[in-house]
Amino acid sequence: MPESTTIDVADDELTDVVADSEAAATPVRPAGLAWREWPSRLSIPQVIVALAVITWTWYFTKRSLDIHHALGTSSYDSGLYDQGIYLMSRFDAPFVTMMGRNLMGDHTSFVLLFLVPLYWIVPAAGTMFFTQSAVIAAGAIPVFLYGRRRLGSEWLALVGAATYLLHPAVGWANLENFHPDSFLGVFVGFAIYFALESKWRWYAVFVVLSLMVKEDASLVIVPLGLWVAMKRDRRIGLLTIFGSLAFMAVAMLLIMRSLIGVPTRNGWRIPFGGPRGVIDTAVTNPTDLVDHLRSDGRPWYIWQMTAPFAWLFARLPDVALISGLVLFTNVLSTFWYQYQIEYHYSLIAVPALAIGTIYAIGAIKDRDFQLPNGVGFSLPARGIAIAILAAVTMTTAYMWAPLPWARTELYYGDPDNDYAVTARELMEQIPPNASVAAHYRLTPHLAYRKEVYQFPTPFRLVLYGPDASLEGSRLGARAEGVEYIILPTSRDDRLVADWEAIEVAFDEVASNERWVLYVRDRSIPLPAGGTDIEP
Repeated sequence: MPESTTIDVADDELTDVVADSEAAATPVRPAGLAWREWPSRLSIPQVIVALAVITWTWYFTKRSLDIHHALGTSSYDSGLYDQGIYLMSRFDAPFVTMMGRNLMGDHTSFVLLFLVPLYWIVPAAGTMFFTQSAVIAAGAIPVFLYGRRRLGSEWLALVGAATYLLHPAVGWANLENFHPDSFLGVFVGFAIYFALESKWRWYAVFVVLSLMVKEDASLVIVPLGLWVAMKRDRRIGLLTIFGSLAFMAVAMLLIMRSLIGVPTRNGWRIPFGGPRGVIDTAVTNPTDLVDHLRSDGRPWYIWQMTAPFAWLFARLPDVALISGLVLFTNVLSTFWYQYQIEYHYSLIAVPALAIGTIYAIGAIKDRDFQLPNGVGFSLPARGIAIAILAAVTMTTAYMWAPLPWARTELYYGDPDNDYAVTARELMEQIPPNASVAAHYRLTPHLAYRKEVYQFPTPFRLVLYGPDASLEGSRLGARAEGVEYIILPTSRDDRLVADWEAIEVAFDEVASNERWVLYVRDRSIPLPAGGTDIEP
């Protein structure tokens, strides 16, 4: 696709030829890559942004790994990704036995293929958590790049980058196990940035990368395409919209359906019986829909998502509204996690809100006033807006973000706690390729094998496979193939019956005060029970 036509004007009066007449102009440069135009000598704000990204990556990688090694992660959603990526790195199909589905059938997260070469070098959870922290932190870069162009000052742009990094949803997304959604912070940010700059080749690259993260990334890419069609280039905008919808249809109706038998397992999250029910309710009984959207703290979620930007994006809201569909579907969902700021569903909305705030501040002009006595003065309105943004960002980060200086009580994780140390002692005795059923806190540490199950699966299926009707069944041959089981000495009451039903076929091979390791006695068949099904 061709680059847009630009013009050269004085540096202090650069004008975006396609910006709204209402907005203060967005400065542009001759067409070319932003990083090719980067000055040969780094400025102080650039150094600060780089250090902030590096520090953020280090801090959250360390915290994530400390939590992981302290047994703070679980099958969902850490171990399953680790096992899937590991299997792909060994050129095996990513059938994840922790959840009983192909990794790409659960979500079409093709972006995980980028981690496969890293697992050739360092196959470890640290690779996964480092990548997550790095790509989330890198989302500050497009905010800074656009800020320095829109606001004409790298120091002011620095505040925009900080607003992204300090947003509570960004920090929490970094600590919620692992999710491919973490890539959306940087991919969506750059897609919006290149759309604003009318650099269409790189815009296309980051739109495609965003869609590779997850099939429902279209919830932000379609609104972005609508904005492009209305504000920049109609043809490119329409291509974005229809291309995103086509990708989502292929991902769900072809790829996911072929792998798990259904286009999505999350249809139950839509209230009123599904999309048609939502529309019918909105038309025939809108008060029910309004009551739903007001229930269970949903307005508080919208407050937390938008308050860190001091609602400055309202001055010129069209860029910030690119996140509107995502926020609406989050509060519409019946799934509690989607409208809580502590979970990964919120990260995708932050880039548009952050860049949209900078876009709106760029429309603010300083005002000249004349007093009755003839004395005139200028009100630095843009500077005041940035100061308000900085103050509100720091306040909301202190109140809600998972940062060491904030008021939020943090869990750092102690890798040397008694439960973790004693668990590692026993896990070291399990052969590398053995089929294992384990407590859900241990499965992430046993992920590098073809078969690892979250007990009581495969003896009684729980949260396994695409078909909920299979819950409670026994997974035939896979149950017969389990060689080791490792469980806590203090049993969950819900699992006591599961263990009692099979313990005759397993012998204790090692134990300590916290954990017991069992090995299969092949001379004794598994007791009959449940409904055996084929894997």
